[in-house]
Amino acid sequence: MSEHRNPEAGAPLSAQVFQILLSLLDGDMHGYALIQDIRRRTDDEVVLTASTLYAAVKRMVGVGWIEEVQPDEPPADHDERRRYYRMTAAGRAAARAEALRLQRLTDMARDKRLLGPLGRSPHPKGSR
Repeated sequence: MSEHRNPEAGAPLSAQVFQILLSLLDGDMHGYALIQDIRRRTDDEVVLTASTLYAAVKRMVGVGWIEEVQPDEPPADHDERRRYYRMTAAGRAAARAEALRLQRLTDMARDKRLLGPLGRSPHPKGSR
């Protein structure tokens, strides 16, 4: 449950939870669409199984970061068994706090020359 501590306090979110929140920034989504979106956006770096997704979703609903909703306009491929989720204001705050935390870490890595400006390596080829 540590991934759901107060994000303002700097507690990191798990990669799965952060990715679910990022996906829901685009609008309501059902579980399988979340899995596909995360896999596509992360170029297969984060691959969620249905059990991992729904365990995270259950916890996120429990802390009020997302809520189950009925789609305003069901898509053409709508299936009555699908459950749709929407990010809440608290979820947006949690996602923003995590993004700011990650930005601070990236800035620290740049300050230490681990990363160059805009993600470029601080050591061009052959300069080591």
